[in-house]
Amino acid sequence: AEPDGAAGPPGEAEGDAGGPAADREPAPPGEPFRTRPLTVPGLGAGAAGRRSRARAEHGRTTGARRPRGTLGRLHLTATLTAAAPHQRARGRRGPGLLLRRDDLRQAVTEGREGNLVLFVVDASGSMAARQRMSAVKGAVLSLLLDAYQRRDKVGLITFRGRDAQLALPPTSSVEAAAARLASLPTGGRTPLAAGLLRAHEVLRIERLRDPARRPLLLTVTDGRATGGPEPVERARRAARLLAAAGTASVVVDCESGPVRLALAGELAHALGGHTVTLAELRADTVTQLVHGLRGPAHGRRAA
Repeated sequence: AEPDGAAGPPGEAEGDAGGPAADREPAPPGEPFRTRPLTVPGLGAGAAGRRSRARAEHGRTTGARRPRGTLGRLHLTATLTAAAPHQRARGRRGPGLLLRRDDLRQAVTEGREGNLVLFVVDASGSMAARQRMSAVKGAVLSLLLDAYQRRDKVGLITFRGRDAQLALPPTSSVEAAAARLASLPTGGRTPLAAGLLRAHEVLRIERLRDPARRPLLLTVTDGRATGGPEPVERARRAARLLAAAGTASVVVDCESGPVRLALAGELAHALGGHTVTLAELRADTVTQLVHGLRGPAHGRRAA
């Protein structure tokens, strides 16, 4: 996204209505690849899936607790450990332990849940270089395929010109998202704040519809907000709204070239998330993408 008011390369300038003059022929997606794991931090309770940690009736035993109401799966070791110190006081005579209801411990089990992965994709003129946009689409397509394998819902928001559009409302159809992505045009300025505000509204509605499904926001941009007064500050304010709502976020930094402003990192900091480059998305580059999204390293690149 070129500085506000500056003339960009041919095909990047925005017309009076952000019309066809600002568009470029959609670039084809690049070759998909296996991505590094993206997870929502903490412990959820959503529908069964394969992405983030969640409480589950069946799964790996991680601990024990007192039952709330009807006893579920008994944690035998924890129950015996709770009863053992009280045997003399209970007048134990034989070899077996005397148990009371207060001794019972229920197994705490952990599985995986599916999430709502909401993509917010920068389709402005600065992203319109054909090879660059092909790489971006290839990365998003790879993340969509990963979402399918992990039983997620997905949604797609794009922003360019003067506003942001909900290209695909949250759905379980990854095929529909991939089709919208392939036909995505590029051009015009970068209304980053509009994209983030649209994401905030979509997630607000989805929390009402499906409160147990936790969202993961993936913003794909170079971070160079343009258009309107104070575009960068408005984008930061919108990002802070998402952070205040507890939205887990990752910014995919698409900035390239010899001059880099690191604005994607600043955006990630405002979102309370992390940045990762297109190259770092690949599973074979490092072992883990996101570690402690709400840790002290907000805004820094994942290591």
